[in-house]
Amino acid sequence: MIFLFSLTTAPVAFGKVNVVATLPWIGSIAKAIGKDKIEVTVLVKPTQDPHYVEAKPSMILAARKADILMYDGLDLEIGYVPLLIESSRNPNIQPGKPGNLDCSQYIMPIEKPLSADRSMGDVHLLGNPHYHFSPENILHVTEGIADALSQIDQDNANFYSANLTEFKDRFKEKQKQWSDKALKLKGKRFIAYHKYFEYLAKDFGFEIVEYVEPKPGIPASAAHIVRLIELIKQKKPDAILTTPYYGLQESESLAKKTGLKVIILPQDVGVTDAVKDWFSFMDQTLLLLD
Repeated sequence: MIFLFSLTTAPVAFGKVNVVATLPWIGSIAKAIGKDKIEVTVLVKPTQDPHYVEAKPSMILAARKADILMYDGLDLEIGYVPLLIESSRNPNIQPGKPGNLDCSQYIMPIEKPLSADRSMGDVHLLGNPHYHFSPENILHVTEGIADALSQIDQDNANFYSANLTEFKDRFKEKQKQWSDKALKLKGKRFIAYHKYFEYLAKDFGFEIVEYVEPKPGIPASAAHIVRLIELIKQKKPDAILTTPYYGLQESESLAKKTGLKVIILPQDVGVTDAVKDWFSFMDQTLLLLD
Protein backbone atom coordinates (compact mmCIF):
# COMPACT_ATOMS: atom_id res chain seq x y z
CA MET A 1 0.00 0.00 0.00
CA ILE A 2 1.29 3.48 -0.86
CA PHE A 3 0.79 6.45 1.38
CA LEU A 4 0.90 10.13 0.56
CA PHE A 5 1.68 12.50 3.36
CA SER A 6 2.92 16.03 3.80
CA LEU A 7 5.70 17.24 6.05
CA THR A 8 3.61 20.35 6.67
CA THR A 9 -0.03 20.65 7.50
CA ALA A 10 -0.68 24.17 6.22
CA PRO A 11 -2.36 24.56 2.83
CA VAL A 12 -0.18 25.47 -0.12
CA ALA A 13 0.17 29.23 -0.17
CA PHE A 14 0.60 31.43 -3.23
CA GLY A 15 4.24 31.83 -4.18
CA LYS A 16 5.56 28.77 -2.37
CA VAL A 17 7.61 26.25 -4.31
CA ASN A 18 5.77 22.94 -4.49
CA VAL A 19 8.37 20.24 -3.71
CA VAL A 20 7.51 16.57 -4.12
CA ALA A 21 10.07 14.20 -2.57
CA THR A 22 9.97 10.44 -2.87
CA LEU A 23 11.57 9.64 0.52
CA PRO A 24 11.33 11.26 3.97
CA TRP A 25 15.04 12.07 4.27
CA ILE A 26 14.89 14.01 1.01
CA GLY A 27 11.85 15.92 2.19
CA SER A 28 13.60 16.68 5.49
CA ILE A 29 16.62 18.21 3.79
CA ALA A 30 14.49 20.15 1.32
CA LYS A 31 12.57 21.62 4.27
CA ALA A 32 15.81 22.56 6.05
CA ILE A 33 16.87 24.58 3.00
CA GLY A 34 13.49 25.85 1.81
CA LYS A 35 11.79 26.42 5.18
CA ASP A 36 8.68 28.58 4.76
CA LYS A 37 9.36 29.31 1.08
CA ILE A 38 8.42 25.78 0.05
CA GLU A 39 5.69 23.22 0.57
CA VAL A 40 6.93 19.63 0.81
CA THR A 41 4.96 16.50 0.01
CA VAL A 42 6.60 13.12 0.64
CA LEU A 43 5.32 10.12 -1.31
CA VAL A 44 6.64 7.18 0.74
CA LYS A 45 6.19 6.66 4.46
CA PRO A 46 9.26 5.86 6.61
CA THR A 47 7.57 2.59 7.61
CA GLN A 48 7.50 1.36 4.01
CA ASP A 49 10.12 -0.74 2.28
CA PRO A 50 11.42 1.72 -0.36
CA HIS A 51 12.30 -1.14 -2.73
CA TYR A 52 8.68 -2.10 -3.31
CA VAL A 53 6.57 0.93 -4.16
CA GLU A 54 3.95 1.24 -6.85
CA ALA A 55 2.56 4.38 -8.43
CA LYS A 56 -0.92 5.40 -7.27
CA PRO A 57 -3.30 8.06 -8.61
CA SER A 58 -2.64 10.26 -5.55
CA MET A 59 1.08 10.21 -6.31
CA ILE A 60 0.49 11.14 -9.95
CA LEU A 61 -1.68 14.04 -8.82
CA ALA A 62 1.07 15.26 -6.49
CA ALA A 63 3.62 15.03 -9.31
CA ARG A 64 1.28 16.94 -11.63
CA LYS A 65 1.31 19.91 -9.22
CA ALA A 66 5.04 19.80 -8.47
CA ASP A 67 7.47 22.59 -9.27
CA ILE A 68 10.27 20.15 -8.51
CA LEU A 69 10.44 16.39 -8.00
CA MET A 70 13.33 15.18 -5.81
CA TYR A 71 14.23 11.50 -5.71
CA ASP A 72 16.98 9.18 -4.43
CA GLY A 73 17.97 7.77 -7.83
CA LEU A 74 20.27 4.81 -8.54
CA ASP A 75 17.13 2.98 -9.68
CA LEU A 76 15.70 2.74 -6.14
CA GLU A 77 12.46 4.28 -7.42
CA ILE A 78 12.60 2.68 -10.88
CA GLY A 79 9.25 0.98 -10.26
CA TYR A 80 7.26 4.20 -9.96
CA VAL A 81 9.12 7.48 -10.59
CA PRO A 82 9.34 7.12 -14.41
CA LEU A 83 5.60 6.41 -14.49
CA LEU A 84 4.86 9.42 -12.26
CA ILE A 85 6.89 11.69 -14.50
CA GLU A 86 5.24 10.44 -17.68
CA SER A 87 1.68 10.28 -16.34
CA SER A 88 1.84 13.68 -14.64
CA ARG A 89 2.29 15.46 -17.99
CA ASN A 90 4.03 18.12 -15.93
CA PRO A 91 6.66 19.91 -18.05
CA ASN A 92 8.47 21.11 -14.90
CA ILE A 93 9.63 17.64 -13.82
CA GLN A 94 10.54 16.01 -17.13
CA PRO A 95 14.10 14.63 -17.50
CA GLY A 96 16.59 17.38 -18.18
CA LYS A 97 14.39 20.09 -16.64
CA PRO A 98 15.40 22.02 -13.47
CA GLY A 99 12.41 20.50 -11.69
CA ASN A 100 13.69 16.93 -12.11
CA LEU A 101 16.25 16.38 -9.35
CA ASP A 102 18.02 13.03 -9.09
CA CYS A 103 19.85 13.47 -5.77
CA SER A 104 22.29 10.66 -6.55
CA GLN A 105 24.07 12.87 -9.11
CA TYR A 106 25.86 14.55 -6.20
CA ILE A 107 27.34 11.41 -4.62
CA MET A 108 29.92 8.73 -5.41
CA PRO A 109 28.02 5.41 -5.51
CA ILE A 110 29.59 2.28 -4.08
CA GLU A 111 28.97 -1.38 -4.98
CA LYS A 112 28.40 -0.69 -8.66
CA PRO A 113 28.47 -4.13 -10.35
CA LEU A 114 29.94 -4.65 -13.80
CA SER A 115 26.89 -6.71 -14.71
CA ALA A 116 23.84 -8.27 -13.07
CA ASP A 117 21.08 -10.76 -13.73
CA ARG A 118 18.11 -12.09 -11.78
CA SER A 119 20.20 -14.84 -10.17
CA MET A 120 22.05 -12.13 -8.22
CA GLY A 121 18.87 -10.90 -6.50
CA ASP A 122 17.79 -7.26 -6.30
CA VAL A 123 21.10 -5.78 -7.43
CA HIS A 124 21.26 -2.09 -8.35
CA LEU A 125 23.34 -1.66 -11.50
CA LEU A 126 23.98 2.02 -10.76
CA GLY A 127 25.26 1.33 -7.23
CA ASN A 128 23.95 1.01 -3.69
CA PRO A 129 21.09 3.54 -3.28
CA HIS A 130 21.13 3.85 0.52
CA TYR A 131 23.60 6.74 0.65
CA HIS A 132 21.48 8.71 3.14
CA PHE A 133 23.49 6.90 5.86
CA SER A 134 26.62 8.81 4.74
CA PRO A 135 27.20 12.31 6.17
CA GLU A 136 29.72 13.15 3.46
CA ASN A 137 27.28 12.26 0.69
CA ILE A 138 24.38 14.07 2.32
CA LEU A 139 26.36 17.29 2.56
CA HIS A 140 26.85 17.18 -1.22
CA VAL A 141 23.17 16.37 -1.78
CA THR A 142 22.14 19.31 0.41
CA GLU A 143 24.30 21.63 -1.67
CA GLY A 144 22.60 20.26 -4.78
CA ILE A 145 19.13 20.78 -3.34
CA ALA A 146 19.96 24.38 -2.41
CA ASP A 147 21.22 25.02 -5.92
CA ALA A 148 18.13 23.42 -7.48
CA LEU A 149 15.75 25.52 -5.37
CA SER A 150 17.73 28.64 -6.25
CA GLN A 151 17.40 27.87 -9.95
CA ILE A 152 13.64 27.47 -9.94
CA ASP A 153 13.01 30.26 -7.42
CA GLN A 154 15.66 32.84 -8.19
CA ASP A 155 13.97 35.58 -6.18
CA ASN A 156 14.75 33.62 -3.00
CA ALA A 157 18.22 32.37 -3.96
CA ASN A 158 19.88 34.32 -1.15
CA PHE A 159 17.43 32.81 1.34
CA TYR A 160 18.30 29.27 0.25
CA SER A 161 22.01 30.09 0.32
CA ALA A 162 21.74 31.39 3.88
CA ASN A 163 19.90 28.25 4.97
CA LEU A 164 22.58 26.11 3.34
CA THR A 165 25.22 27.96 5.35
CA GLU A 166 23.17 27.32 8.50
CA PHE A 167 22.95 23.62 7.58
CA LYS A 168 26.72 23.44 7.03
CA ASP A 169 27.43 25.11 10.36
CA ARG A 170 25.25 22.57 12.13
CA PHE A 171 26.91 19.81 10.13
CA LYS A 172 30.38 20.90 11.32
CA GLU A 173 29.26 20.79 14.95
CA LYS A 174 27.73 17.35 14.49
CA GLN A 175 30.86 16.09 12.75
CA LYS A 176 32.82 16.60 15.96
CA GLN A 177 30.39 14.34 17.84
CA TRP A 178 30.25 11.80 15.03
CA SER A 179 34.06 11.60 14.85
CA ASP A 180 34.11 10.42 18.46
CA LYS A 181 31.54 7.75 17.56
CA ALA A 182 33.67 6.68 14.60
CA LEU A 183 36.62 5.95 16.87
CA LYS A 184 34.47 3.56 18.90
CA LEU A 185 33.05 1.87 15.81
CA LYS A 186 36.32 1.39 13.96
CA GLY A 187 37.16 -2.29 13.65
CA LYS A 188 33.78 -3.58 14.79
CA ARG A 189 32.13 -6.33 12.74
CA PHE A 190 28.47 -6.90 12.09
CA ILE A 191 26.02 -9.17 10.33
CA ALA A 192 23.40 -7.16 8.40
CA TYR A 193 20.03 -8.23 7.12
CA HIS A 194 20.16 -6.18 3.92
CA LYS A 195 22.71 -3.98 2.15
CA TYR A 196 21.41 -0.88 3.89
CA PHE A 197 24.50 0.06 5.87
CA GLU A 198 27.47 -0.07 3.47
CA TYR A 199 27.89 3.71 3.28
CA LEU A 200 27.64 3.90 7.06
CA ALA A 201 30.34 1.21 7.39
CA LYS A 202 32.56 3.03 4.90
CA ASP A 203 32.24 6.41 6.63
CA PHE A 204 32.64 5.07 10.17
CA GLY A 205 35.20 2.31 9.74
CA PHE A 206 33.34 -0.85 10.68
CA GLU A 207 32.88 -4.04 8.67
CA ILE A 208 29.83 -5.97 7.55
CA VAL A 209 31.02 -9.58 7.36
CA GLU A 210 27.85 -11.28 6.06
CA TYR A 211 24.13 -10.85 5.40
CA VAL A 212 21.02 -12.62 6.59
CA GLU A 213 19.78 -12.32 3.01
CA PRO A 214 21.90 -14.63 0.84
CA LYS A 215 21.34 -12.14 -1.99
CA PRO A 216 19.58 -8.75 -1.91
CA GLY A 217 15.83 -9.25 -1.75
CA ILE A 218 16.11 -13.07 -1.50
CA PRO A 219 14.86 -14.74 1.73
CA ALA A 220 17.38 -16.90 3.58
CA SER A 221 17.20 -20.66 3.08
CA ALA A 222 17.74 -23.15 5.90
CA ALA A 223 21.15 -24.00 4.44
CA HIS A 224 22.15 -20.33 4.42
CA ILE A 225 21.17 -19.94 8.08
CA VAL A 226 23.27 -23.00 9.01
CA ARG A 227 26.24 -21.46 7.21
CA LEU A 228 25.64 -18.12 8.96
CA ILE A 229 25.60 -19.77 12.37
CA GLU A 230 28.98 -21.38 11.66
CA LEU A 231 30.40 -18.08 10.39
CA ILE A 232 29.18 -16.30 13.54
CA LYS A 233 30.95 -18.88 15.72
CA GLN A 234 34.17 -18.31 13.80
CA LYS A 235 34.20 -14.54 13.30
CA LYS A 236 32.32 -13.52 16.47
CA PRO A 237 30.66 -10.36 15.10
CA ASP A 238 29.38 -7.73 17.50
CA ALA A 239 25.69 -7.74 16.51
CA ILE A 240 23.11 -8.11 13.76
CA LEU A 241 21.99 -4.89 12.06
CA THR A 242 18.49 -4.47 10.71
CA THR A 243 15.63 -1.96 10.48
CA PRO A 244 12.22 -1.88 12.17
CA TYR A 245 10.26 -2.76 9.04
CA TYR A 246 12.62 -4.77 6.88
CA GLY A 247 14.14 -8.03 8.11
CA LEU A 248 13.45 -7.66 11.82
CA GLN A 249 11.76 -11.04 12.29
CA GLU A 250 14.47 -12.92 10.39
CA SER A 251 17.24 -11.11 12.28
CA GLU A 252 15.67 -11.86 15.66
CA SER A 253 15.31 -15.52 14.70
CA LEU A 254 19.03 -15.71 13.90
CA ALA A 255 19.84 -13.90 17.14
CA LYS A 256 17.99 -16.56 19.17
CA LYS A 257 20.06 -19.26 17.50
CA THR A 258 23.41 -17.53 18.07
CA GLY A 259 23.11 -15.33 21.13
CA LEU A 260 23.95 -12.19 19.16
CA LYS A 261 22.06 -9.02 19.94
CA VAL A 262 20.00 -7.28 17.27
CA ILE A 263 20.52 -3.56 16.70
CA ILE A 264 17.47 -2.00 15.08
CA LEU A 265 18.56 1.09 13.16
CA PRO A 266 16.17 3.66 11.69
CA GLN A 267 15.75 3.27 7.95
CA ASP A 268 14.63 6.84 7.33
CA VAL A 269 13.59 10.13 8.89
CA GLY A 270 10.31 9.87 10.81
CA VAL A 271 10.48 6.16 11.54
CA THR A 272 10.38 6.94 15.29
CA ASP A 273 9.61 10.07 17.32
CA ALA A 274 13.33 10.50 18.02
CA VAL A 275 14.14 10.77 14.31
CA LYS A 276 12.64 14.11 13.35
CA ASP A 277 15.11 15.21 10.66
CA TRP A 278 18.27 13.94 8.95
CA PHE A 279 20.56 15.11 11.76
CA SER A 280 18.58 13.25 14.42
CA PHE A 281 18.45 10.28 12.03
CA MET A 282 22.26 10.12 12.10
CA ASP A 283 22.41 10.84 15.83
CA GLN A 284 20.04 7.99 16.60
CA THR A 285 21.81 5.61 14.23
CA LEU A 286 25.19 6.19 15.85
CA LEU A 287 23.73 6.14 19.37
CA LEU A 288 22.26 2.69 18.74
CA LEU A 289 25.56 1.42 17.33
CA ASP A 290 27.57 2.66 20.32
